[in-house]
Amino acid sequence: MENNVTEFIFMGLFQNEKVQQLCFFLFLFFYMILMTGNFLIIMTIQRSPNLNSPMYFFLSFLSFVDICYSSVTAPKLIVDSQAKVKSISFAGCMVQLFFSHLFGCTEIFILTVMAYDRHVAICKPLRYMTIMDRKVCSVMVVTCWLGGFVHSFIQTILTVQLPFCGPNLIDHYFCDVHPLLKLACTDTYVVGLIVIANSGMISLSSFVILVGSYIVILLSFKTRSSEGRRKALSTCASHVIVVILFFVPCLFIYLRPSTTFTEDKMVAVFYTIITPMLNPLIYTLRNMEVKNAMKRLWIERLLDRKKRDSGVKLSGIGVASVVPVSTRVAGNKSTIIP
Repeated sequence: MENNVTEFIFMGLFQNEKVQQLCFFLFLFFYMILMTGNFLIIMTIQRSPNLNSPMYFFLSFLSFVDICYSSVTAPKLIVDSQAKVKSISFAGCMVQLFFSHLFGCTEIFILTVMAYDRHVAICKPLRYMTIMDRKVCSVMVVTCWLGGFVHSFIQTILTVQLPFCGPNLIDHYFCDVHPLLKLACTDTYVVGLIVIANSGMISLSSFVILVGSYIVILLSFKTRSSEGRRKALSTCASHVIVVILFFVPCLFIYLRPSTTFTEDKMVAVFYTIITPMLNPLIYTLRNMEVKNAMKRLWIERLLDRKKRDSGVKLSGIGVASVVPVSTRVAGNKSTIIP
């Protein structure tokens, strides 16, 4: 069967115009917080020599992926909330599908790597810097990107080869696999199984690894002092919160047969916008080192601005020239002595 569809129409989150206006301001506010918070974390880690451990190395990449991931869907959602017809071209839909799964899967792998990093830091503290050196961390990040690319490539190839002959109305606010499979003019049972094996099993296996890692960490607390137990819990609590907020919606969406529910759109908001927005708040509010580094950068920035402002004021008033020589007057003549 041939593909007769050149564009798709999104139904969006809501059909009520007043609710759509509210969504415009709400999600614009969320997106501004998301971009500002994640950029601030990246800038703080890059400019702070105290934040050079592997944990912050991975955190900076997590913030970068959050920015990219939300930018695939959030701007389109914000613009469409003001549009009467929420359309996207067929090619644009496939591009959005590819990048949303690329960044989403990469984030899953980075969260898994961060759990391994915490496991090594708590269970093997003496060998931590030897095991997690910069070369190993770089290889892990590259592997996360490659894994995300392979996953996204498979998802996109499976979808783009399907025939779409109408209708072209997507009951969602961005192009995802399950809503598109519902519109295909052919039997998608096998493709649906592959999607479950691809997206669902990646999410499930990563979640199991994360849970197992934190069970081992909790078991290791028996041999620690109360102070060491408190520090270990504080470093892991933020990561656990992020994992729950991100993985539970993903498992609900992708670890089931190729069906769509009306709740899918609202659930997708959590892992595409809400969780990337909360990540900077969760990691900074519970991490004293990051907060102190941000304060130092803020103070340094204020001091530099005051210096520039004072320099501009002095140059505007005029500064007396300083002559680096001394003069000696002899009669009516002046002798310049170096």
